[in-house]
Parts: sequence; C-alpha cells; structure tokens
Amino acid sequence: MTTIDTTAAAAAQLLVARQQTIAVAESSAGGLVSAALLALPGASAYFQGGAVVYTAAARQALLGIGLDEMAGLRPSTEPYAALLARTVRDRFQATWGIAETGAAGPTGNRYGDPAGHSCVAICGPVTRTAIVATGHGDRAENMRDFAQALLGLLVDGLRAQP
Repeated sequence: MTTIDTTAAAAAQLLVARQQTIAVAESSAGGLVSAALLALPGASAYFQGGAVVYTAAARQALLGIGLDEMAGLRPSTEPYAALLARTVRDRFQATWGIAETGAAGPTGNRYGDPAGHSCVAICGPVTRTAIVATGHGDRAENMRDFAQALLGLLVDGLRAQP
C-alpha cells in the first residue's frame, strides 16, 4: 500500500466511524485524491462526489464559482483552496469539503507560482489550509505529494474535530 492509500484508508475509517461524508475538488492532483478514497471498499458510505477543477471553465461548470465569487482571489492560494473546499462541501451537502490547487510542473503556473507549489484546504467541523512546497518540477511526483498533503490535512482535521 502506498502512502496515499494508507492515508486515504485512515481518513475513510474516521469518516465511517463518525458517519460523515466528503466531497473533493482537486486541480493539480488530477483526481488522485478521489481515486484513493474511492479505491477502498465501502466508499459509498462516505464519498459524495468530486470534481477535477483544472480550469476556470471547469470551476464555473462543476462548482458554479463565477467571477463574483472570484473577486479579489486568484488560483493557487489558500483563500482560493478554502473557497473550493467550502463550495464543494455545500454543493454535495457533505460534512467535509476538501480541495487542492497548485502547479504540478514541470514549470510554474501563469500566476507566478513555481512548480511544486500547492495550497490545500479542508472545510467541515474543522477548517484548515496549508501551503505545500516540494521544491522540484517532477509533475507526477508533485501530483502524488499534493494528494498526500490534502489527505494528511483531512486526517489531522478529522482527528482534531470536537
């Protein structure tokens, strides 16, 4: 079992034990978070849905986030990741919304963030954000690192909830 799989299994166990649900919005992780959560038997007990929000068009079509909600925000920031997490939670009527946004590589994004930069967020009984900085441009490795960081933040939030 990979680290992502192990962390997803820990999250799933906590979600099931608390009878809570989750929805996922990911960008640079490309669906790895959702795949890890869905690979576990019994995922229908906690997984409400997810979206790969890779472009502004996808953000509008899948989450209904338009220009008004984006006023003063830019992708690949903690406030933007928090908006995605909150929105996906609300749209899927889940206990938890989790989100990731960043630059997987091999180069940075058009906003000036280097490859290996991501922001992750969870929104539920506990709300948190974090910045991930891998320091390299290996796209596939960054995608895995971003997924692991988001799942790790989720497990920490699940364990910290009142």
